[in-house]
Amino acid sequence: MTEAAIVSDPDIMMGKPLVAGTRITVELILEKLAAGESVGQILEAHPHLSEASIRAALAFAARALRADVVYPLHPSPT
Repeated sequence: MTEAAIVSDPDIMMGKPLVAGTRITVELILEKLAAGESVGQILEAHPHLSEASIRAALAFAARALRADVVYPLHPSPT
């Protein structure tokens, strides 16, 4: 599975990027990883995914963040 496995269809999950053939969004995969779930735990919970599809989601997110966009962050309290 490659990055082409990440698709977007306005009629599915409001057009959010998702793993082809599933309703599992890139956003959900990133949230689960950020929350500390392992790849193994994600695969167990979502048997339609593969390690390659998780890597494709990460690659897609990296490419999306590479765009020339400034993301304002709130400064840390001092």
